[in-house]
Amino acid sequence: MLPLVKVYPKKLNRYKDLISEELFLEIKQLAKELKHLRVNLVNSTPRGGGVARVLKNLVPLMNDVGIEANWFTIPPKNNFFKITKEIHNALQGKKYNFPCSHQRIYINHIKKIANMMKDMKADIWVINDPQPAGVIAYLPNLTPSICRIHLDTTAPNKKVWDFFSNFLQMYDKIILSSEEFVKPEIKEKSVIIQPAIDILDLEDQFLDLKTAKQILENFGINTNKPLISQISRFDHWKDPIGVIKAHKIAKKKIPELQLVLAGFMLAQDDPEAEKIYKTVKKQTKKDKDIFAFADARKLGSLEQRVFINAVWTVSDIILQKSVREGFGLTVAEAMWKQKPVIAGNVGGIKIQIKDGENGFLVDNNQQAGERIIQLINNPKFAMEISARGRESVKNNFLMPRLLRDHLKLYKQILNK
Repeated sequence: MLPLVKVYPKKLNRYKDLISEELFLEIKQLAKELKHLRVNLVNSTPRGGGVARVLKNLVPLMNDVGIEANWFTIPPKNNFFKITKEIHNALQGKKYNFPCSHQRIYINHIKKIANMMKDMKADIWVINDPQPAGVIAYLPNLTPSICRIHLDTTAPNKKVWDFFSNFLQMYDKIILSSEEFVKPEIKEKSVIIQPAIDILDLEDQFLDLKTAKQILENFGINTNKPLISQISRFDHWKDPIGVIKAHKIAKKKIPELQLVLAGFMLAQDDPEAEKIYKTVKKQTKKDKDIFAFADARKLGSLEQRVFINAVWTVSDIILQKSVREGFGLTVAEAMWKQKPVIAGNVGGIKIQIKDGENGFLVDNNQQAGERIIQLINNPKFAMEISARGRESVKNNFLMPRLLRDHLKLYKQILNK
């Protein structure tokens, strides 16, 4: 059996005043029709990254409405995760030869995972991302089954895509975040569902400004000076170096501008993070106005999510300067907190941001720097953008909507 992840209870009723009555009643009706449905959701890691963030909130909401949902992770293995990180990058377009030796390592570990799953029972399986996706080839009874791909597959590496699309075609349905990610091989089975945030989670709740400032001041950040932040794992797809360059451009006009890069290394399936972090530190060591956070131990007794919330709260602008992005939960989180967002003009970010209406999309460092200057120098305009951003999140990207979409898909599969 796979390792079970413990989740803490959540109540849909707490959302009743935050969502439409129509959505609330639709969830209740769907849940009534699916009562006691057993759903097993599987991914690669219990913490760190957007997939774990979604599952830790979605699974308890499923349980609250009567679905018997359980979240499992696959056993970690260093050489396997090194290869799946390469696979992850290749599916987002990075060059990768994917040698036969790497394919064998992937398949051998997948077979072990499948063997651990052979006696597990569920009415529906939801397998998240390429790390465990191959198990379906070795578990013929893994049905009905859904594969949820959170990546930006706009322009995948062909060799890796050909390898994985064979697995994907074995699933009953494949969930993607954008129509742009759908390829001909999986078109008939593809369903578009965007992720969502849980605004009742501590990290997404509002923190009073005084407390938030005190927290950041303890780490050397001057809360009386302008502050921009990017809250993302240290990953080249998130373009932290581009953020540093945009900060440098903006600083020519705003000399006191500070930058926080926060990406605590918690995900056990991401062996590249430390390497990217070291590159960031090398780039920033001479700039006293750039603060990079990667080691949660340096927070002492302060919870990581409280620290992140403080960064959200104090920041004047949030960046998410991705060059590939399946969705980008941090975009929705920042907009919910009524922060103006400057983000890469890519993937799932384009679904969230309408350029110039509820945030800004940029194609390069220069554009990002210019937008930073514009927003810092025009706080009233920044507030208008922020208010529209919050409204768009409320209408489209809250966790009950994701719950509804999952229940609808389960019903569709079962009635097939």
